[in-house]
Amino acid sequence: MDIKSLSLNRRQLFTMGGLTVGAVSPLGIALPDVLASEAVQSGRKQINVIFMFLQGGASHIDMYDMKPDMPAEIRGKYHPAATNLPGLQLSDQLPKLAQCADKFSLIRSMHSYTSKHGEGDVHVMCGSELDRNVQAPGIGAVLSLQQKQQAPIPPFVHLGDMKHPSYSAPGFGGYLGRTFNPFLIKQDPNSSSFRVEAFDSAPDVDVSRTSGRKGLLRSLDRYQSAAENQLEFARSHDTFTERALSLATSTSAKSAFDLSQESPKLRDSYGRNRVGQGMLLARRLIEAGVRFVTIQGYVDTGIYAWDHHWGIFPHLDQQLPFYDTSYAALLNDLDDRGLLETTLVITAGEFGRTPKINTDKKGPGRDHWGRCFSLTMGGGGVKTGLVIGSSDKYGAVPEDRPVSVPDFVATVYHALGLDPAGEFVTQGRPMRMLPQGSPVHELF
Repeated sequence: MDIKSLSLNRRQLFTMGGLTVGAVSPLGIALPDVLASEAVQSGRKQINVIFMFLQGGASHIDMYDMKPDMPAEIRGKYHPAATNLPGLQLSDQLPKLAQCADKFSLIRSMHSYTSKHGEGDVHVMCGSELDRNVQAPGIGAVLSLQQKQQAPIPPFVHLGDMKHPSYSAPGFGGYLGRTFNPFLIKQDPNSSSFRVEAFDSAPDVDVSRTSGRKGLLRSLDRYQSAAENQLEFARSHDTFTERALSLATSTSAKSAFDLSQESPKLRDSYGRNRVGQGMLLARRLIEAGVRFVTIQGYVDTGIYAWDHHWGIFPHLDQQLPFYDTSYAALLNDLDDRGLLETTLVITAGEFGRTPKINTDKKGPGRDHWGRCFSLTMGGGGVKTGLVIGSSDKYGAVPEDRPVSVPDFVATVYHALGLDPAGEFVTQGRPMRMLPQGSPVHELF
């Protein structure tokens, strides 16, 4: 083999001896090619995101947009209660959030193009409508593309498998490719047996073998570098390949997922359940360098546990305390640690619920409703203590300052400093990251 042929087959060199550098991705993220393009952060403050996804469509009328003057079949059984912000009332089922309402802002005039699960999931996490052929990437994926990871830990994490069986996984890499998918954790962080196996060495791979692989890689790189006269891109490739390998054995990454390092008192404050411990885990991950964490925000088993077509109030009686406790604990904890200013916390479902309660034989419920719903955004440089928009007297449609899902996503882009006009060529077509949507300027 001559030097020329060796230079043309560099990728083949990295698969010798069963070592495929491009496959060192138990974290589901940046491999050498991606790491090599890591951008230097600008002088602006880096913002991270924790997104609590109320999958299934939480009822805005029973949580954030109460309608106490309406008939019982609209207003439901809960009552509005005062918060620490004069004039703002929330459901009486959210007493802890009521005491930290100054730490987030509320949008009451959200609307979506769809009232379907799967479609709505994808839409709220990327800002573009579902496309089964060329799916737009989620916000976390675009963040991973435009602001490359610096810390030896996944940049983008999903706590919970949120994929609808008939649709694309929401928030994944889409046309950016699998490299930009989140690191997916399906295990329950509240379980005593919770551990992230991706950070464990395979039973037949000991430390000496890992070191041997790194040594082989260095030798191949030195040979290749000599053949290429020490070109700058070759030296850079050495560095980023080494970092890709280090992710698999990163002690800091493994430590970030270890909830046992938190005090029992703090863990209790979040709630000893999947959502509460997931929110605490999200805070640990953000501290360790993860940029975007999405949490499946319910405790019930099965997908779409906010999907209350029947028995809505018995379900909410259980779900709302979990939500209230974990969300308030996260906001207060981030604030106490000086992290709230740089951590954008979002809670949202893919749509809301029908204003009129149905008469399902299994118990009254509310059905899908994409025409109007509420969501919250706090920290991360956005103004807090605001109420953006309003719905009509039934909570059926926006009455003032309508905010579309693309507008919401554009707002997150703006907070993160992402470029919605950035393009990525796929299948020969230049695709814009976020074709529609305008930031909610009142929040900045």
